[in-house]
Amino acid sequence: MISVSMELVAGWSAGFDAFLGRFAGRFPRVESRRRMRWYVRGLLSEVERKNGWTLAEAAGDAGPEGMQRLLNFYAWDTDGLRDDVRTAVVEAIGDAEDGVLIVDETGFLKKGTKSAGVGRQYSGTAGRIENSQVGVFLAYASPCGRALIDRELYLPKDWTDDRERCRAAGIDDGVGFATKQMLARRMIDRAVEAGVPFGWVTADEVYGNDTMFRLWLDNLDIPHVVAVQKNAMAVTFGMLKVRVHRLIAELPDTAWERLSCGAGSKGPRTADWTAVDIRPLRWPGRGHWLLARRSISDPSDIAYYICFGPADTTLQRLVGVAGARWAVEECFQTAKNETGLDHYQVRGYQAWYRHITLSMTALAFLVITREITKKGDPHPAPAMR
Repeated sequence: MISVSMELVAGWSAGFDAFLGRFAGRFPRVESRRRMRWYVRGLLSEVERKNGWTLAEAAGDAGPEGMQRLLNFYAWDTDGLRDDVRTAVVEAIGDAEDGVLIVDETGFLKKGTKSAGVGRQYSGTAGRIENSQVGVFLAYASPCGRALIDRELYLPKDWTDDRERCRAAGIDDGVGFATKQMLARRMIDRAVEAGVPFGWVTADEVYGNDTMFRLWLDNLDIPHVVAVQKNAMAVTFGMLKVRVHRLIAELPDTAWERLSCGAGSKGPRTADWTAVDIRPLRWPGRGHWLLARRSISDPSDIAYYICFGPADTTLQRLVGVAGARWAVEECFQTAKNETGLDHYQVRGYQAWYRHITLSMTALAFLVITREITKKGDPHPAPAMR
């Protein structure tokens, strides 16, 4: 059993007040600031289901109306809060060399047809096509920790093509269709413009299979390791287009190296890895590689990645970036289990962004508190009233 001192508990409480005090300027009225504090505290509580009713009960309210006003009616700067949370995360765990931006999406199973963006679509949460909403997220990971720093709600074309339906869900006429890859680009753009310190971007096949997404990263000179399907094409040094699985299949067994891509819940995530130079037409000082990961227990199980970065990048470096992608899954798991990411009961477009942003705020507090506790630093004094 872990012993927790009263001083440590008091430090956490003071740290919570100081942390939320950073965001007071995003909430113009006292009532909205108080509601935000109660909402985030409720998301961090041990309440099993963190919806409007249970959060209201935790705050001592007779009903959920106050929490609903926070999500639907109060005037406060949702995107400004997102930006402040990102800044707080970077201050705590930022690393210009080893920081990684990770793009991924997660599904939120929903009933009915009126919730913004809901529809029959693939949900990674369920592992199949389900009636759901899909959120695209940007996570930040470094050796010090990981957290969610941005979010976008994916709207299928059958939504954006039906403006009456959009208006009923509070979606402005200026919000048009955007692919998941386009949403990812928006979030990476925001991170770059904000000066977020990072060395690499990584993403799964949903994004890696999009050639335009990869070229966009190339043109911004952003190093990346993105997964692709086995039938993706790569240009060899002989200027031939070859499917990536064929290119890897031609390699001798000596080309593979057993490496760990990071620590997992059951120890190091070890596999056999190899990388091949591709795309001879490249920028000076930059390289392109086809990276492959082969399962030790099942050699037929091979994953493929297209990579871009400094010409002197090592195989171990590419492997480490590829392995960093699992950090976003850990963020989703923690946010859903601990800070109510998927517990909301809202239909409106604005309300979705507000709940998700407040859940990300609660997750950031956990990450920052963990880092402060690990370092033994004092908590800052409260600033919020």
